[in-house]
Amino acid sequence: MLLCVTASHQTASFELLERLSRTPDDVASTIVGMTPCVQGAVVLATCNRFEAYVEMDEPVTVAGAIGVEAVLEAVESATGIAATDLDGAYAVHSGRRVAEHLFSVASGLESVVSGEGEIAGQVRRALKSARKDGTTSPELERLFQRASQAQRKVKNVTALGRAGRSLVRLALELADSRIADWSAERVLLVGTGAYAAVTLATLRERGAVDISVYSPSGRAEVFAAKHGIRPVAADDYAHTAARSSLLITCTTATEPVLGPQHLQLPTSIAAVGCPISAAAGTTGAPNRLVVDLGMPRNVDPEIATLEGVALLDLETIRLHAPLEELQATDAARTVVREAADVFHVVGARQSVTPQVVALRSHIFGLLDTEINRARARGDEDGRVEQALRHLAGVLLHTPTVRAHELAAAGRADEFTSALAALYDIAPQAPAAEADDAATA
Repeated sequence: MLLCVTASHQTASFELLERLSRTPDDVASTIVGMTPCVQGAVVLATCNRFEAYVEMDEPVTVAGAIGVEAVLEAVESATGIAATDLDGAYAVHSGRRVAEHLFSVASGLESVVSGEGEIAGQVRRALKSARKDGTTSPELERLFQRASQAQRKVKNVTALGRAGRSLVRLALELADSRIADWSAERVLLVGTGAYAAVTLATLRERGAVDISVYSPSGRAEVFAAKHGIRPVAADDYAHTAARSSLLITCTTATEPVLGPQHLQLPTSIAAVGCPISAAAGTTGAPNRLVVDLGMPRNVDPEIATLEGVALLDLETIRLHAPLEELQATDAARTVVREAADVFHVVGARQSVTPQVVALRSHIFGLLDTEINRARARGDEDGRVEQALRHLAGVLLHTPTVRAHELAAAGRADEFTSALAALYDIAPQAPAAEADDAATA
């Protein structure tokens, strides 16, 4: 049984998501270690969501509650966030609903900006991390691999990818209303991760040319050399920040890297005169804009209290997100639903495979016995054997098809019961399970 516990911008406050984004890398292994019922776990933690995908043992009636409890306990153990603090801030999906949800997430349908592209890579990295930590399972592997396939199909056959915009692009579109001439802006980029490269490319699209970069982790020179911008040393960070008109932060730091102290010019410099922005010409309008793309937030909110400073953070960006382009979104959701249905049908057929194998083994065992008897009675030309094998195939066809139909309808247990009642046979446990039973 698959289970998903999800907290996102749709269910939780940004403050809570900020706390969840500090989740350590070992949460998935903590979930797996909570109870033997958990077969595997993959954790997806981004700036806008925290999700734990878990594969549970049967019985279904209790697996869901046990799985949710394991996730909440693991989160509390790793982050200190009590389960009571999460009440009402998360949703639970189980069974066939899990695939449709993850496929929607991977395709950007559940993002702050519908269709944004960064989430697809984050989904792939979540699976890679689970593989590295040994917490994935065959069914979770199949789920996440199919999610990437669904995302690619949504991108290829719908207009959502063209309609959807990344958080970076939307943030700079919101900044357009405050910036008259991007080429006149003195830009400081704080951070050198994946968002930084996207931000830099988007800034250049808009005509920004005066761009420098500072890295709290010391990677500014490498990033600057690669992208042809100026690096800022730690000793010059505050001075450069104070002289910049547009500051964009996008680091993975867990504490603010930009505060009021960085934006206040020393009196000696301010007295001489230091124009902040050539584009800031409106009387009374903020002449410095700070865009915080970090989660946890990279910027101390007190910055917004400084005179002439405007702060644009993720929560503000979410409030200004444009309406979805309904036609593209509807087409994308159709693709997602179809992919989820296929995932469920294939999984159901796989779940009934041991029963089908058991039936075929039983029938072919009887067949071999009859063929040996025919040979003993003089079936030298093989015609009797041929007829018997054909008959066995015909007899097995309908039960096999029916088994798959029942499994797709969630009634595989009926086929298992029929095998036991009619033939007194049961499917063999997988090798790993059989080994566990033998050593118990």
